[in-house]
Amino acid sequence: MLPKRGSFLLSQDQYAKGISLALQAELGSTHQAVKVLMRWAHVSEKTAKNWLAGKTGPRGEHLAALISHSDLMLNTYLVMAGRRPATVLLALPSLRKHLLELAGEIDACLADKPIDE
Repeated sequence: MLPKRGSFLLSQDQYAKGISLALQAELGSTHQAVKVLMRWAHVSEKTAKNWLAGKTGPRGEHLAALISHSDLMLNTYLVMAGRRPATVLLALPSLRKHLLELAGEIDACLADKPIDE
């Protein structure tokens, strides 16, 4: 038996708007963004424009294609699916890299050495 967690489903409009906001944040809303979407998901110009405008959202293999090209799309999808804690795991490698760089800069300052760039 599955545990009861309540039901959390976005409406089609909420889903399309969420995808649209993520795509615009990642690609902008220019014609170049439309071309990138067409290339990423192998869709028509009309479909790409509808996704950017928030009229419809990608389904199935098109959603998977967008997620494979964009960390922001993956993050957006996880948040919309109610899996916000999983998004923290996605940020950890990048955060670790930045922290190590900062630690190196701090060590250089403390040792009074020039920082390698």
